[in-house]
Formats: sequence, C-alpha cells, structure tokens
Amino acid sequence: MKEAIGIGDTVELAKEDGCKKLGVNSYDAKFEILQMPTKKTFGLFGGSPAKVRVYVEDGPAEVAEGYLQNVLTCMGVGNVHVDIQKNESGALLNLTGDDIGFVIGHRGETLDALQYLTGLVANHAGHEYYRIALDIGNYREKRCQTLESLGKKMAEKSLRLGRNVSLEPMNPYERRIIHTSVQTVEGAKSWSEGENLERHVVIGPVAGEKNPRRGGRYNNMYRRQQPINQKKTYGGKEDRPPLPAEKNGASSQLQQNDEKPRSEGEGPLYGRVDIKK
Repeated sequence: MKEAIGIGDTVELAKEDGCKKLGVNSYDAKFEILQMPTKKTFGLFGGSPAKVRVYVEDGPAEVAEGYLQNVLTCMGVGNVHVDIQKNESGALLNLTGDDIGFVIGHRGETLDALQYLTGLVANHAGHEYYRIALDIGNYREKRCQTLESLGKKMAEKSLRLGRNVSLEPMNPYERRIIHTSVQTVEGAKSWSEGENLERHVVIGPVAGEKNPRRGGRYNNMYRRQQPINQKKTYGGKEDRPPLPAEKNGASSQLQQNDEKPRSEGEGPLYGRVDIKK
C-alpha cells in the first residue's frame, strides 16, 4: 500500500496534493479526511488547513511487478524497467533494459517459468483469476508468428506425404497456436499426445494415413527377422542345398539314387557301399 498526506486550504485541494505526491490519478486512489479546514479569526489569527490521507492499494499487477523486480535482482539483472499494461482479464508486464535477452531462455523456457511464478504470486490473495503475461522485446509476438508458420508448413507436409507428423513438446499456449494455424489448412487436423513435459502436437490428414507405419523399433526388428519355420527352396527342391553335380547341370548316379524310394534295409542315402571281405 502506498500513501501520502495531502494538505490544502480545502479538502479537494488536499486530495489533489496527496495524489501529486503519489503520482496517481484521483480515480485510482482512496481518501481519508484527517482534519477539516478551519477559518482564521478576523482573517488574521488561527485557522488550519485540511489534511487528507491519500492511499493506493497494490493490485495484482503491482504485486507481480514487485515480485518480478526482486527475482531479477537476485538473478543479477539490474536497471530493468517494467511497464504494466492492464487489460480486462489481467496485465502484461513488458520488460526493457540492457542485456536481458538471456531472461528469455531456450525457446522462452525461462520467460515462461518467470511468468508462471509471477502469476501465482499475483493470484495468491485474489478471489478471481488474474492473468499475468511477461514479454521482452516483443518476443511473444515473434514466437507466435513462428509457430503459425510452422503449423501451416507441417500440415502441408503431412498432406503431401500422407503421414502424421509429430512436433516437439510445447506448453499449452504454444500448442493452441499450432492447433489454430492447422485449422486454416484444408484437409489437415491436429491433436495432442503425451503427458506432462512430453505433451506435443501431432498433425495428420483428416482421412488418416495412406500407408500407416508400424510404430516402434521392435516392430522393425521383427520385420527384419526371418521366421524359423520358413522353408527355403533351392531350384525347386526344399530344405537341401544343391549338389555339385546339380550346379553343373549334369546327371549323376548319386542324384538318381536320391530320387528313388528306399526300401527297408538299404544302406546310406546315396547308395550302398560293399566292403570286400
């Protein structure tokens, strides 16, 4: 809470004096009359001016600004000016200063974290949700344009290939931008998959994939494996590699013996061997 004591010949003048000391407009401040003015006796002696207590209660935006300034100071960032732009649902805190680009972080991760924490502080004492947004150098607008272009490009790619396309994990705000941009491409649709930090957007044709891929590396490994019970054929014959004679195209007695049915008591597969006694 900010307050000041205004002094003037009248109550109105005292209010104006107090508002000037606080640097606020009269409709943003509240007043408490401490002393009513009294006239001088015979216009020469006595009398006293009016005294009014002028105070302004910090709203969610002001609380968020104070918290953000403390955090930036702890991060070693000095000379940062925070411009508060209030709207119907909340406020935008725009940061300006020297060498504060690193506050954005990788693809806005640090800026998003600060925005989340600042929003929690701003809504700590309030009963209605007050949305706090942080921005540095119009980063939000530039990032929005990049995501819109990415969504349209990936939607056109999925239609051209007839396959689903998965994007990197994003926060809910960025995923909404992607969904909105995909809706502008006829024949494409988008949805979200994954949990928590792995939640991402998938873009694909409305009619579905033309040649859906079997998901997972284990299916690919399975396709590379050869079934155990699969029979191999060699020149029309199964389960036997070709003999040297067959490779040369010549007929042999061994081949004939192999093709004849064997009777009980016969010798080995390729003919009988008589041992001279």
